[in-house]
Amino acid sequence: MQTALDVGIDVASKTVVVACAAGSFATRPVLNERQELRRWLGSLPAGSRVGLEATGGYHQLVVDLAHAAGLTVYVLNARDVKNYAEGVGRRGKTDRVDAEVIARFIAREHDRLHAYVPLSVAQRHLEQLLKRRGRLVATRVALELGWHDVAGIKAELRTLLKAHGRLLRQVDALIAQAVVAMPEVQARARRVRSIPGYGELGSITLAQALSHLPFTSADAFIAHTGLDPRPQDSGARRGRRRLSKRGPAELRRVLHICAMSAAATKVWGPYYQAQRAKGLSGTAALVVLSRKMARTAFAICKQQVDFDPSRLRPMA
Repeated sequence: MQTALDVGIDVASKTVVVACAAGSFATRPVLNERQELRRWLGSLPAGSRVGLEATGGYHQLVVDLAHAAGLTVYVLNARDVKNYAEGVGRRGKTDRVDAEVIARFIAREHDRLHAYVPLSVAQRHLEQLLKRRGRLVATRVALELGWHDVAGIKAELRTLLKAHGRLLRQVDALIAQAVVAMPEVQARARRVRSIPGYGELGSITLAQALSHLPFTSADAFIAHTGLDPRPQDSGARRGRRRLSKRGPAELRRVLHICAMSAAATKVWGPYYQAQRAKGLSGTAALVVLSRKMARTAFAICKQQVDFDPSRLRPMA
């Protein structure tokens, strides 16, 4: 019986470069095509671990095939891999070097990593719609801020923004249709919607995030959102806390917008003002509020109850 291997993959659009931490096979390119990838993955011993960075959509095929083949797959943060490469003294960056660094990283750190959990077809469809909607919103903001004061095109800009608004409404209708086909997400979205500040889109986004991974605690969910503060301390020095920002950027954007709405409500307004009274800036206070709201969403979904403002802890 072959020993399980730790394998690193550097992904590009047409090829992937594969490397083994134990050197059981030579580092080499493999076509990023279904048949070639399936053949190569089939040559790996059972129980092998595979790591790769998320690279747009180019990594998804090998991730799905590796998981289907029964291998343990880790989709890595590119920043982690970069920092690890620098930490072990790698001075150059090539596809070959990247694959070898990833293989080494997986071999030594796999017990600290979270294995890839695939989305269902319906979940992936909803996830793509939510991400693409976020990009549409970013485009609209760029148009409004970048062109509103340019003379001679105001009529055309208004026409474009109206068309953009119609497109957003069509996407929202597609999102609503996708949720109807997912009873679990729909039930969670209804519960999240009972929290003041969470509108329809915010509740769906939170429900989708909570339905994907089996979070064991609210802390784990907050870490997934990237809203967890990281210390910067050394000796007697206490540095400024910064957000890890490790999770999906679109999820954080939606949480921030929901917190902005919640700050004006009777339920959450006192909590927001209490953070400002501590000397926090408006943005920092909204971050604290969005984190509190995310914890609340996690709790009511786990307990399968609607939001009850009387159960909130004192607003401090």
